[in-house]
Amino acid sequence: MYKALYRKWRPMSFDDVISQPHITSTLRNQVRSGKTAHAYLFTGSRGTGKTTCARILAKAVNCPNAKDGVPCLTCDICRDADKGTLSDIIEIDAASNNSVEDIRDLREGTVYMPERCSCKVYIIDEVHMLSPSAWGALLKVMEEPPAYVKFILATTEIHKVPATIISRCQRYDFRRIRTEDIAERLNFIASEEHISLHSDAALLIAKISDGGMRDAISLLDQCAAVSEDITVQVVSESVGVAGRDALFDILESVVSGLAADALRKVGELYNHSKDMSRLCEELTNQMRNVMLLKLGDKQMDMLSCMPDEIERLKNLSQKLSMETILSHIATLQDCRERMQRCPNKRIELEMALIAIAMPKPVQTVQVQTTIRQAQEKTQTEQNNNITSTDNHNTAEIADSNGSKKKLKAEDFKPLENWMDILEEYRNVNPAVSGSLAESSAFVSGGYMLIVTKNRFFLTLLKNRENARSLGDTVKRILGREYKILGKCSEESQTESLAQNLIQKAIDSNIETAVE
Repeated sequence: MYKALYRKWRPMSFDDVISQPHITSTLRNQVRSGKTAHAYLFTGSRGTGKTTCARILAKAVNCPNAKDGVPCLTCDICRDADKGTLSDIIEIDAASNNSVEDIRDLREGTVYMPERCSCKVYIIDEVHMLSPSAWGALLKVMEEPPAYVKFILATTEIHKVPATIISRCQRYDFRRIRTEDIAERLNFIASEEHISLHSDAALLIAKISDGGMRDAISLLDQCAAVSEDITVQVVSESVGVAGRDALFDILESVVSGLAADALRKVGELYNHSKDMSRLCEELTNQMRNVMLLKLGDKQMDMLSCMPDEIERLKNLSQKLSMETILSHIATLQDCRERMQRCPNKRIELEMALIAIAMPKPVQTVQVQTTIRQAQEKTQTEQNNNITSTDNHNTAEIADSNGSKKKLKAEDFKPLENWMDILEEYRNVNPAVSGSLAESSAFVSGGYMLIVTKNRFFLTLLKNRENARSLGDTVKRILGREYKILGKCSEESQTESLAQNLIQKAIDSNIETAVE
């Protein structure tokens, strides 16, 4: 029976694990010196070697012929452990065994001595999936386990693990595997499996896998089923990514303001069943490369692109300012986030590309409209102190010493890192941050204007604690204080609809009451 490549080429000893020397060397030294801990916590993104290192460590502490902290792989214990038939190494999937009864069964099993090994090792994968009551049961046995029991916990979401559990474990953070290391490993596997793998195709697979070795080997297996000669074109067709030329055609079109050409290329990719979400991610990654090149040649090692693409990326960076590049990246990231909620991903991507291709003054119109609407309604109840003037594009704002300063619409500039502030504010005040979904911010001098579609934000902002926590978060991220002004972008529209309904009711002699 055929065995998947990622299972066939799973590392069997610490020497085979790549890109994690800070972990494998430490574990090896502990096994060699006989000073292993009773509990370990392995955390990191998928495919970085957490479960693999847990299995190797379990073998190493029990192998009677271990040399230099590495299992021999030839004794009965090592062979049975590799087959999964060694009763003293218990591997539990917490995603499907997450109840308190499952952990109680585990705890009851710890009272029995190992059958063949010196240690009984429990490997709990995806441990963050345990229920709250299961955490309590696990904590009890991890506090004072028998001398012959060891726990190895593995998780991709360390923030869901209780601090009481983390404090009782030795924690090891697995890094994303370097692209070069993944490509080198893929070439080795391909040569052993007699697969023709081009070097640029191996590099493309490594980039797509995003630091996950298992994902990379699975993609290699998938491409090998398509063609015996794996090229960049084969990888692109197998995985559903856009060709590199197509990506640059789209980017060069939107940078030149040719939105129609960009949409035409997107349409071609869509007709060939290309994944629009993945296409958006690829465009974002390429804009990141443009951003790094804009900073200079010192960031060349941080680029995630093919060597022959650098020249085209440099040409793009020369046409754009850093502010524009950051704005384009933010637009694509917002588009990717909306794609998770929208069934028609193609429309979302097309809207984002049109927004990028639009000239800069279009954004100023939005700011002018917002400022004009803010002037038409006094915001004294929200400590905004905005009063209307005869100039539709000018606002008088009272500062702390009572004097008034005139600000024009063009004085307000979009705040590029507003999403970073929102991300930080979610941890401080989730209730208020929830009302800021799909909001934007503009700054001018010491003033910040927040425009949101959720009218409830204006009510929440009246609370001094909410206003203070938001101001503190802004200061922490931007390094300075701002006087915060709030505006609901749908306020006037909502009010006019309500007035129309009321007027219709009055015209129809219907009794009407407005609270």
